[in-house]
Amino acid sequence: MENVTAYIGIGSNVGDRLAYLQGAVDRLDRTELTSVTGVSRVYMTEPFGDPDQERYFNAVVEIETALDPTTLRLVCKVIERELGRPDEYQRWSPRTIDLDILLYGERCIETELLSIPHVEMHRRKFVIVPLLDIANPEHPRLHRPIADLLKSCGDDSVPIRLAKQLTIGRVSPI
Repeated sequence: MENVTAYIGIGSNVGDRLAYLQGAVDRLDRTELTSVTGVSRVYMTEPFGDPDQERYFNAVVEIETALDPTTLRLVCKVIERELGRPDEYQRWSPRTIDLDILLYGERCIETELLSIPHVEMHRRKFVIVPLLDIANPEHPRLHRPIADLLKSCGDDSVPIRLAKQLTIGRVSPI
């Protein structure tokens, strides 16, 4: 399979949030047939769903990968497990790390386990804003650039850009 550009949203709201994000970037970059080619700034955002928890740190990672989407999803789940996220968890609950495939090239995929593009990405500033730091791809279902989706996004939250940055090619402490 030839390389595809994919975007993965990452978030954490437990413990050393920046270290968990960096750990996810490092593990993605060390994944066979995959390399990290871009990382957005880190943003602090309000939690979705249950507001009675710590704020999230969110970012988006751009990768080049020859993995198929199903295998990439499995890799993301393994990384989550390695970074302390349990296999079973309540929706909207606090988490050490969350990895979501946002886009996989221009493909649209709907299976029982995988929805690409991510079904809620166009409604969430904590995904759109960091994605725009590194790219402005066209949403393959809505056929609109991501920058246009930000203008029509109904999310009234305000992602706060942090001075802290993630790096590519670093070995994280986690």
